[in-house]
Amino acid sequence: MQTIVKPKPFVKWAGGKRQIVDILIKEVPPEFNTYIEPFVGGGALLFELLPKKAIINDVNSELINAYLVIKNFPELLIKSLKKHKNEEEYYYKIRALDPNKLSPVERASRFIYLNKTCFNGLYRENSNGQFNVPFGKYKTPKIVDEENIKIVSEYLNTADITIFNSDYKEVCKLAKKGDFVYLDPPYHPLSKTSSFTKYTKYDFTEKDQKELAEIFKELDRKGCYVILSNSNTEFIKSLYKDYEIKEILANRAINSKAEGRKKAKIEVLIKNF
Repeated sequence: MQTIVKPKPFVKWAGGKRQIVDILIKEVPPEFNTYIEPFVGGGALLFELLPKKAIINDVNSELINAYLVIKNFPELLIKSLKKHKNEEEYYYKIRALDPNKLSPVERASRFIYLNKTCFNGLYRENSNGQFNVPFGKYKTPKIVDEENIKIVSEYLNTADITIFNSDYKEVCKLAKKGDFVYLDPPYHPLSKTSSFTKYTKYDFTEKDQKELAEIFKELDRKGCYVILSNSNTEFIKSLYKDYEIKEILANRAINSKAEGRKKAKIEVLIKNF
């Protein structure tokens, strides 16, 4: 019997779900219509579930361009990625390029290269929307994962996947009764010094968290299956007090201090079913 190799996230992403995907899978409804993920990020749950019909979205245009290029031009992307060098001077030269002046393939290549070679694989933008993470100084980063790019591309082409680069609210409006919506927003800070809630020039504030909670309730009223991930704070738990809340063990995958990676019940899963 042939083992099916599943696609995996092609970038490391702040708040990525690879480490807790086994927990998430157990919470997924056994049957649903369309899978909808308005904050797709690295897509760990998408690639584990492999739904036949899905709508994915992210506000980060660099990330969504990479999804589209992997879907439409995987071979050209692989060819471009093979040109990159794991050298500090070269890294800053590529980082300084304006992605808006590059072709979609070159832009995706730059984005993936920077993700694989930057410090801690952290995607972060300054207030002008410019990627500003320093060089990572890794000995042998895997800049070109040729096999995975091809597997991701095959899935995005064989399944019915619609890809958006929009506000999450617009994508949530598309949800219908019987759809499964997984909400994985930028997390509410566990402390005032937390830095994992901002990975684009746009902040996700407490006001945004409150708006998201109202959208969660709207989706519930529509008859959608909804799961939301967030940080284990009293503020978040108060917003979803009428729903099932599970505290889960997790560690932050992107943390410069080893002690910051210890597992603790720092995340919650919130369900309406």
